[in-house]
Amino acid sequence: ADYLLTNKPWDFFMMVEMGPDRLNHGIWSFIDPGHPRYKPDNPYKESLREYYRYLDGKIGDLLAKHSDDDTTVLVVSDHGAKAMVGGICFNEWLRQEGYLSFSNEPSGITPINKMEIDWSKTKAWGDGGYYGRLFLNVEGREPNGTIPQADYEKVRDEIIEKVEAMVDHEGKPLRNKAHKPEELYTTQNGVAPDLILIFGELRWRSVGSLGHGSIYTFENDTGPDEANHAERGIFIMDNAPGQATGHKDDLHLWDVHSTILDLFGLDPAPGALGTSVLRK
Repeated sequence: ADYLLTNKPWDFFMMVEMGPDRLNHGIWSFIDPGHPRYKPDNPYKESLREYYRYLDGKIGDLLAKHSDDDTTVLVVSDHGAKAMVGGICFNEWLRQEGYLSFSNEPSGITPINKMEIDWSKTKAWGDGGYYGRLFLNVEGREPNGTIPQADYEKVRDEIIEKVEAMVDHEGKPLRNKAHKPEELYTTQNGVAPDLILIFGELRWRSVGSLGHGSIYTFENDTGPDEANHAERGIFIMDNAPGQATGHKDDLHLWDVHSTILDLFGLDPAPGALGTSVLRK
């Protein structure tokens, strides 16, 4: 970044630092006393704070060298971080509820694409990740669809009700949320899921593999992970034209695009969502 700022002409400069994301995922249980796997007095409990201090110093070096009274600086993130308790074995749950059937049994922990799905008895299957993606097996849409088109909404609503009623390993409500994609996005491209599922207010992730022996797991099937994405990120703007120093509420990730273009006197892209922070 320092090299490019020094040696290349620029009107708008942007860089992404991935370090905070990777550290949050990797060591959250060492730094958060609220994490179920936290151990007091571990040698890494200050490591994330130390890294942020180091990163702040590097940002400070760039600003001291390259910014002036005509430069507006934004520091933003597209998500926050929070402790991840464990994973919901989504396909284990769908199987348990009678929506998913297999012709074979898993030999140890097995990805769903290595399983032989009995499509004649399957209504739904899921994919893993920080949120769950559920796909329905619909007549006329999938090759061996089992859900009549007329029952599509009925089945979706039935699964939403069941997902949102789930409890955790201690019998406490998970407070899951199940969303229909068309209620969140103006356009769905590619192979859009039929439902988007957020488990345990993002304190649980969706695990798609089989063979865990439970619908709950405390080991991630794609590698160690101590944190999940959280709903709130950061938005800091320095030297914002016409703006007093202070705090603004109700900002949205969408607002970043409109704000940057507004700083250059440009209109948002056609169809863009969000509003310039300078106009809020």
